Amino acid sequence: MFTKTKINSVVAATLIGAGVMLSGLAQAADFNLRAVANSNENDEDYDGLVVFKDFVESHSNGKIAVDIYMGTQLCGNGVECLEAVEYGSVDIYISTSGGASAMYPYVQVLDLPYVLRDDRVAEEVFTGDFARELRNQILEDSGDTVRLMTIGNTGGWRNFANTQHTVKTPEDLEGLKIRTVVSDLPQELVRSLGASPTPIPWGDLFTSFQTGVVEGSKNGITDIMGMKFTDAGLKYVTLDGHAYMSALWYMNNDVFMDMPEELRRVVVDGFSALQQATFASPKRKSIAAYKAFAEAGGELYVPSPEEKEQFAEAAKPVYTWFQENIEDGEKWYNLLNDAAKEAEQKIASEYDADLK
Repeated sequence: MFTKTKINSVVAATLIGAGVMLSGLAQAADFNLRAVANSNENDEDYDGLVVFKDFVESHSNGKIAVDIYMGTQLCGNGVECLEAVEYGSVDIYISTSGGASAMYPYVQVLDLPYVLRDDRVAEEVFTGDFARELRNQILEDSGDTVRLMTIGNTGGWRNFANTQHTVKTPEDLEGLKIRTVVSDLPQELVRSLGASPTPIPWGDLFTSFQTGVVEGSKNGITDIMGMKFTDAGLKYVTLDGHAYMSALWYMNNDVFMDMPEELRRVVVDGFSALQQATFASPKRKSIAAYKAFAEAGGELYVPSPEEKEQFAEAAKPVYTWFQENIEDGEKWYNLLNDAAKEAEQKIASEYDADLK
């Protein structure tokens, strides 16, 4: 007859045995993937990587292991990290379109303002064939070394924020010094709206607000509150939603193709789970961020449809610039614009079905 002590001993032995088995599985992984995000553990990128790691490790029965490196442990910026993916010293990397534009200029199509109407449209576009077209082009341009796996989100939507006054129309931006990344398209957008683009490193932005080097930026609310920019005088946010903050997730193509098909399927499914996690994360985090912004004395302004149309009209020169200055710019503009229109039509038909 088993006593309680004997039962506990059996359970303990079973758990120890299971731990040894799991440890053995981890040590015996056929593929060890190094995944890098140049952000921190409060970021949507980390949320996505945690989901990806859990999914592929469990669904591959330990044949795939994922090590997550946040920050700049393995590489420091978009070009350096994408080159690391090419060379194979990094297996997975996430960048914004700005971070990849030096190597693949056409990815700036994702920064074209006001093409993607809302989250639902953007998510429909990025789960469809547009992302596959982009994947094929990056594969070709990288010599089949860099594979775009999915496009997620990293911070919600870019909105105009400033230290000076409420912005309701493009005229309210005239003369303001707006921080941009060192990428052509965002600078062209700021110019088209009458403001002055001022490239400033992200780490210097807080001080730049304080000293007046810049008076505004193009950021999502989670980034604004994560960096406590309200303490530096950033008080006015206009929810114009001019750009979806796309996150491009890449993988070394040789590593991916070296896997047997059943494991490639697991990785693809893992990136799909990652994508869904990064779609959801900014929505949840923005709730607390907007509340904190208001509590810090911040003012939110939502443009009317007529005012939003004024922003879109003023931004049209950016489309011309992109098509004339980026190789195959017209092709990429049309691909994104057509995908957005198709998504809008699909959603409209779903409304017809769901609202009755």
